[in-house]
Amino acid sequence: MDTKTKLNEALKDAMKTGDTTRKDTVRMVLAAIKQVEVDKRISLDEAAVLAILQKEAKTRREALEEANRASRTDLAAAAQTEIDILNTFLPQSMSPDELRELARQAIAETGASGPADMGKVMKAMLPKISGRAPGDLVSAAVRELLAS
Repeated sequence: MDTKTKLNEALKDAMKTGDTTRKDTVRMVLAAIKQVEVDKRISLDEAAVLAILQKEAKTRREALEEANRASRTDLAAAAQTEIDILNTFLPQSMSPDELRELARQAIAETGASGPADMGKVMKAMLPKISGRAPGDLVSAAVRELLAS
C-alpha cells in the first residue's frame, strides 16, 4: 500500500475514532500533497509524497524548536505530537553511521574531492535515501566528509 493510500486510511480511522489531532495532521499533509498535484497538474509518485511528508515533519521540528526557545510547553507538546504522527508514515530513519557510509560511497562514486563537489555527491545520494533522512542531515554528513 502506498503512502498516500495509508494517509487516506488514517484519516478515515481518525474520523471514526474522534482523534482530532491525528485527523488534523493527516488532513494538512493530504492538503499539501493535493496542492502540489493541482499546481503541477500531475499525480505524485511515492518519492514525491515522501518528500512532502519530510518537509511537513521538518516544519514541525522547527516549530518545536521555536516553542522550546519561547518556553511554550503547550505549543511544544502539540508540535511533538504532530511529529510523532508524521513519523508513522515515514520510512524508518537511517542511523548516522548508515548515512555516513552512504555518503562515503557517493563520494567515491562521484570522485568528489572537496566542498565544491557537494552538489554532485548530493545528487548521487538523494535517490538512495528516498525519505529515510532529512536533507539537512544528509548535507551535514556530506559536508563533514568532504571537509576532512
